[in-house]
Amino acid sequence: MATANKNLSDYDKETIPNANRFRFGIVVSEWNDNITEGLFQGAYDALIENGALPANIIRWNVPGSFELVYGSKKMQEQMVNAVIAIGSVIKGETKHFDFVCEAVSQGIKDLNVIRETPVIFCVLTDDNMQQAIERSGGKHGNKGTEAAIAAIKMAELRKNS
Repeated sequence: MATANKNLSDYDKETIPNANRFRFGIVVSEWNDNITEGLFQGAYDALIENGALPANIIRWNVPGSFELVYGSKKMQEQMVNAVIAIGSVIKGETKHFDFVCEAVSQGIKDLNVIRETPVIFCVLTDDNMQQAIERSGGKHGNKGTEAAIAAIKMAELRKNS
């Protein structure tokens, strides 16, 4: 397990650029909202902790993780420096999990290749609810925090390139 020996919320604040000059879009799936709200809070708190202004953080909700691609595409049009796509897909009894995970990961990858504004993949793809809880503020920390740090770094990279 990739997170077994790593806390997703750990980072060295000294290595993170100040986020006060950046605008961030966060697109949040309403499906599994008990998980996605924790991820959003982790991302929001990390952005604020690193200098982002609350007025420069835009949040949009979409119905599910599949819709994150379209929501992220439209968010890229909002003059933001980076987008964070937040979702949670939990494996069930059918292949639906595989189709959604593949479509979302490929869609977000495509947005990063085709467009200029980076989109950070903050979609948990877990085998069960317990794994999702542990990665959205539980014992493995918060993937939302990790995504926010990635968004700040990618916004800085875009500005400097």
